Amino acid sequence: MLMTDRPLRPARAGWITLLALATALAAPAQTRAPVRSWQPDIVLPAPAYPFTFLGYGDMRFTNPADTKHSNAAARRAEIARMAQAKPAFVLITGDLVLTGAAAQDWKVFDAETAPLRQAGIELLPALGNHDVRGGEARALENYFQRFPQLEGRRWYSVRAGNVLLFALDSNSADGPGTRQWQWLEQGLQALSPEVDFVLVALHHPPLTHSHDKVLGGGHSPRPQEQQLASLLEKYQQSMRARIIVIAGHVHNYERYEHGGVTYVVSGGGGATPYMIQRSAGDFYRDPGPTYHICNFTVDHGELRFQMLKLTFEGAQPQWTVRDSFVSRAGEAHPAASGRPTARLLPGCPRPASPPKPCSADCQAAPPLPANP
Repeated sequence: MLMTDRPLRPARAGWITLLALATALAAPAQTRAPVRSWQPDIVLPAPAYPFTFLGYGDMRFTNPADTKHSNAAARRAEIARMAQAKPAFVLITGDLVLTGAAAQDWKVFDAETAPLRQAGIELLPALGNHDVRGGEARALENYFQRFPQLEGRRWYSVRAGNVLLFALDSNSADGPGTRQWQWLEQGLQALSPEVDFVLVALHHPPLTHSHDKVLGGGHSPRPQEQQLASLLEKYQQSMRARIIVIAGHVHNYERYEHGGVTYVVSGGGGATPYMIQRSAGDFYRDPGPTYHICNFTVDHGELRFQMLKLTFEGAQPQWTVRDSFVSRAGEAHPAASGRPTARLLPGCPRPASPPKPCSADCQAAPPLPANP
């Protein structure tokens, strides 16, 4: 702008006043522009329908001799199964390694996940608390070195056909009013009508039967993730697309429905299992450890889910479908089922009658279909 000590002439002053008024009137449109122009951070090649992707977490890759913190046999069996399936991508709910700043743990990660890279399978991780352990700066350097497609983003979005994925960082501030919360709301408000399913992946679960003081270890849900659940349930009420949340942190498997949103806890990637107190009305009731992977098969308007549980007969891995559900875009889900306890979401209503657990689908798992 040209600066002058002379007073503005009336015509010039009037022009500037009109310009300021026009700018002020345009301001609301400018604040809305990010929503209208919102685009996912990563767009995967358009898949052929139906397509499959897999999800799991809490592997804690580390020295295979360390059996206190992780089960190397389970980790390797899961990787072999996923490499055989050739999914469109693998979604990871965090805690990829035992200590994020430890170069040796990442070398184990590199070696054991090599079959996935050799098969050309995209890995899409959410940051876990162990991934930033031991010194955050060095840990993040190790992390982003393995995932250059993230371009340094701690949270990000991915579009794959009719699926939109939000991978959150629950180690960063993610409560109301934070940058991450606002970013997520912008994405939800700008949802394309072509999206049938919204996947929200994060490490800390909004709903779980686990808690901090249980014998053998566990984690209670945190207030900020409970607030996040309330946000998602609010949007779900007016959305045709179905929202599915997949989290880790609790080293087992759980599934619940609340407010029309499906919540999956998938932390059975190899870390030392936590025991879950199951209830008669739970979707999944198996006692003991549950090493597993989650299989999502997506078609136009329909998503089929299977939890494949890993057990061993001697040294031979055995896979069994132990939980399953079908989600359809535009189809309402029960307000609450799978018995989320009142302490998880205060005021959470109980289901009118216990939902039926997996029955006919509880069978030996067939080979996973490879994507075309």
